[in-house]
Amino acid sequence: MRISLILLVVSVFLTSCGREAPVAAKQDSGPIKIQTARVVVRQLQRDVESVGTMFPFEEVTISSEVDGRAEEVNFDLGDRVEKGQILVRLSEEEQRYVLAQNEAQLRQSLERLGLRDEKDKVKDIRETPEVRRAQADLFDAEQRYKRVRDLVAQGIGSQQELDQAQARFQSAQAGYENTLYQTRNLIQEVDRFKAAVDLQRKKLRDTSIRAPFAAFVKERQVNVGQFVRPNTPVFVLVKTDPIRLRIEVPERMAPWVKVGQTAQVTVEAYQDRTFQGRIWRISPTVDQTKRTFVVEALIDNPTGALKPGSYAKARVRTDKYDSVRLIPVRSINYVFGSNKAYRVSSGKIEALDVKVGDRFGEDIEIMEGLNEGDQVATTQVARLDTGSRVEVVASGERAAKKMEQ
Repeated sequence: MRISLILLVVSVFLTSCGREAPVAAKQDSGPIKIQTARVVVRQLQRDVESVGTMFPFEEVTISSEVDGRAEEVNFDLGDRVEKGQILVRLSEEEQRYVLAQNEAQLRQSLERLGLRDEKDKVKDIRETPEVRRAQADLFDAEQRYKRVRDLVAQGIGSQQELDQAQARFQSAQAGYENTLYQTRNLIQEVDRFKAAVDLQRKKLRDTSIRAPFAAFVKERQVNVGQFVRPNTPVFVLVKTDPIRLRIEVPERMAPWVKVGQTAQVTVEAYQDRTFQGRIWRISPTVDQTKRTFVVEALIDNPTGALKPGSYAKARVRTDKYDSVRLIPVRSINYVFGSNKAYRVSSGKIEALDVKVGDRFGEDIEIMEGLNEGDQVATTQVARLDTGSRVEVVASGERAAKKMEQ
């Protein structure tokens, strides 16, 4: 009896273990509450937005033009220099010696021409001392030859004396012509000496290396006592007022951008400020790899707040107007490499791939995928997909924020 009772209990236990537990029925969460907006068409002015880099208006590497040892270095990194200020002064002793030698050669040649000053010029070559002497010798020889010839014609003089007078006359003629030739060469020599003196005076001036324009020192590359040679860099100067912003614009926007248009520029260092520039250069060619062209804007920079090399964003207001289809930016959901918008129809969602264009404040342009008047979801877009059941609630920014939380 006891054994039968035990078997009965075991049988009941095994039967209960073999049964499956009842599955709880799934509960339907109901439609997703969303806020919607209509696709609207507006006539809007196009802007060109791009990013770029700041460049100095001018940048120049100042090099020495003469040999010399640096005796003075007057500026350093970040200093402002005015046009004509001396950056570096080189030793000028050797240049002065060479200049004195050239001036002495010039004075010697001037004296041979009878000139007192290097600014004087020979007006008539026949008035120079050596030509006048040769001319006097020629005149004397000619007169002597004529007298002897007359005497011989009268039978008084001898033929030998006539031959001698004639030879002296011909020699004087040759001497006169040679003197003219030498004097012309001497005039050219004076011009050459003048050029040498002027060049040496320039080299003497070049021992003082000056700033070609008002700028800031970007880099100093010379120290006092350093011996520099021609073409040795000593300073790098940059002019940053105005400063240049170079941006790249898609080629399709080429008709929109023109010289003189205004550019609103922002930089990361001054996020609360907007700098105003003006388009002044447009590249005539398109980069074939990027399909963009370069546009340059000039920005006034009197305080030096903007620095070359900085990254900047620019918005150029154009004169192009278009009819643009718009939806709120929050309606777009980026999924697996494509932009999707969620059209609402009869309480259900249709997920559509859309092609977007420019952004206008809180709205974005729809180029393909939606038509004017279509109703799209603006909230809960991350939860939506084709076939999702939805319930449209009262629109409003505050309501949308509550639903997103």
